Amino acid sequence: MEAILADKALTVVRAPEIPDPVALADALAGAGIRAVELTFTTPGVLDCLRKVAEAGRAVIGAGTVLNAEQARAAIDAGAQFLVTPGNTEAVAEVAARHGIPVVMGAFTPTEVMRAMDLGAAAVKIFPARALGPGYLKDLRGPFPGVRLIPSGGVNAGNAAEFLAQGAVAVTAGTDVVPPAAVAAGDWAGIAARAAGFARSLH
Repeated sequence: MEAILADKALTVVRAPEIPDPVALADALAGAGIRAVELTFTTPGVLDCLRKVAEAGRAVIGAGTVLNAEQARAAIDAGAQFLVTPGNTEAVAEVAARHGIPVVMGAFTPTEVMRAMDLGAAAVKIFPARALGPGYLKDLRGPFPGVRLIPSGGVNAGNAAEFLAQGAVAVTAGTDVVPPAAVAAGDWAGIAARAAGFARSLH
C-alpha cells in the first residue's frame, strides 16, 4: 500500500498471455508505477506472479480474486496484495489471516461501507468511467477517511482529475498495458506509456 499511495497509481494487466512477466513488471516499475496487478483472467497467472515475486523488483498483486482458494494460491505464489471486483468476505478473511492488504471493489455507497466493514485497505471504485471524477468527490462526503482508487476508464487525460476529486491513487489499465502490446512483448512501448501516465499525475 505504501508504494501505491506514494506512486498514486497501480497497473492492472489483463492479457491473454504474458510472455515475460518479469520484463513487463520491470518496464512498469522503471517508469514509476511499482505496483503491478496480474489478474486471474490471464491463463497461468500463478506462475507469472511467482516469477515477478522472485525477481523482487516490483510490488506484485493478484487481481480478479473471486474466492478463498484463489486468494490462498495467489499469496502462496508471492502476491503482496489482492484486488477483488466486489465485496468478498472469504477473500477478506484469507488476506487478514496472512497480513496481506486487499483492495476491494465497490460502486455504490452501500458497497463502500461493506468493503470497509470487511477491512479493505482501500476501495476500488469500478467502473469509474460510468460516473467520472465527480463521483469520487460525492463519495468523499460521507466517507472522508476511506482510500478510494478508481478503476476502469482512467487514463493520462483524466487521472489527475480523479486525484483532485479525492482518489488516493488511480488504476492504469489498457491505456498503459494494451493486451496486444503485452502479448507482443513491447516492453519499451509499455514503459513509455507508463511514464506518460505517471507524469500526468503530478
